Amino acid sequence: MAGLLGTLPEGQRRLLGAARPGAEVAARPMLATLSDRRDFSDADEAWVFERKLDGIRVLAVREGERVTLLSRSGRRLNDTYPEIVDALAAQECADFVLDGEIVAFSGGRTDFSRLQQRMGLTRREDVAASRVAVTYYVFDLLRLDGADTRGLPLRARKSLLRRAVAYRSPLRLTPHRNAGGAELLAEVCARGWEGLIAKRADGVYEPRRSSGWLKLKCSQGQEFVVGGFTEPAGSRVGLGALLLGHYEGGRLRYAGKVGTGFGRRTLLDLRERLDGLRVSGSPFDGPVREAGAHWVRPELVAQIAFSEWTRDGMLRHPRYLGLRDDKKPQDVVRERPSGHAAA
Repeated sequence: MAGLLGTLPEGQRRLLGAARPGAEVAARPMLATLSDRRDFSDADEAWVFERKLDGIRVLAVREGERVTLLSRSGRRLNDTYPEIVDALAAQECADFVLDGEIVAFSGGRTDFSRLQQRMGLTRREDVAASRVAVTYYVFDLLRLDGADTRGLPLRARKSLLRRAVAYRSPLRLTPHRNAGGAELLAEVCARGWEGLIAKRADGVYEPRRSSGWLKLKCSQGQEFVVGGFTEPAGSRVGLGALLLGHYEGGRLRYAGKVGTGFGRRTLLDLRERLDGLRVSGSPFDGPVREAGAHWVRPELVAQIAFSEWTRDGMLRHPRYLGLRDDKKPQDVVRERPSGHAAA
């Protein structure tokens, strides 16, 4: 076995498998589990800690001369992020599947609202006119030179990843720390970061949501499905609030409304899209007591920040951040901590 794979110890080489086509390998990304765990001092468990980025998950497939960017829902994103495609096509290595996050920065911090100005654009002239630069932070390697690397320990995958790709703008290798917990989380939260992702250092890459990756958040926030809206009042334009929900047992459960975080242009654009989705009846399971509500087909997914959940399952102090097109509405459920007690 030649190349980078030949540098692996014999025991790790036995963990490699013959890779299926890149699109199949990328079809089911590993997902982190929300957790309130803060103590990672157990000597029997080694963890690495990465910054939680405020962007969109993207898997990159290179097979010969062809590069394909895929969202976590399988949507092709080449036309939206052509500079990422070009950078991957210029790599010396011509057979890999990468996992990572595309982000946009504002004031030194990842900014989902700024990234949204690029999401959905498919013409190069529109991409250039947006003047939103993006960066692809790569953190895992699923396939390399015809081999499936998902069965390798995380540290081995990261070692290969560091050497397999030449990291020049707009490509970046996601840095990590080998120790962390409550103190590190407090440090990154003070910097205004989203939080941390804790990953088992010896863990394999599992094509599902796994406790091998833990999501440690600085504040509450997740995706919600838009099921309706209210009319604006006073001098406000477009709409008053979005009516939000999440799926539970196959039914869309109402979680409250969000009326802050919108600019004038956003309000007008949202109203135009929502008018095209209008339906006569509520998509929510059970009554929603919002006077004058308009109902829509539950096809839009919005990223929402909030302070906490109320006891009856409503959002407290929600704030709109933007629409997402990388997650199917049916996959939006309430995120709950995995059950680890906080330190």
